[in-house]
Amino acid sequence: MATKIRLQRHGRKNYAFYSIVIANAQAPRDGRFIEKIGTYNPNTNPATIDLNFERALYWVLVGAQPTDTVQNILSKEGVYLKKHLLGGVKKGAFDEATAEAKFEAWKKEKENLALKVADKQAAAAAAEKKARFEAEKKANEALAAKIAEKKAAAVTAQAEAAAEEAPAAEAPAEA
Repeated sequence: MATKIRLQRHGRKNYAFYSIVIANAQAPRDGRFIEKIGTYNPNTNPATIDLNFERALYWVLVGAQPTDTVQNILSKEGVYLKKHLLGGVKKGAFDEATAEAKFEAWKKEKENLALKVADKQAAAAAAEKKARFEAEKKANEALAAKIAEKKAAAVTAQAEAAAEEAPAAEAPAEA
């Protein structure tokens, strides 16, 4: 029986998320499956992947063929690196402890890179927020200046009107 590692679609229209499943190659996309080994949600930034690493590695080692998207997911999660390292152990290139150390170093490097990217995104978001605040502050100052001009013009117009009314009011009083 030929097995595939594929995505099984769930969710509503325009907001899909997927289960990563082991299925018979002839089974339909959303049909029967042998085992569910994880989920993939492309709607978040970055995409959320929840994978049972041991079961995914087992199925890759026994020959289950992944689809292109699932192969990319498994590569990002390190399943194929672990398979490669286990192949080196089997051939005698190095021992299992060295393979595990290489895999852990790779995982640590990946986590550090993810933290750097997250920090960079946070710094960019903070800079954008500061720039928006400064732009809003300038806009508010310009608006306040316009309002102050209008108030000053209204005060001077009122003072002029009061000055014109005062001599007119005094003239009839003399007559």
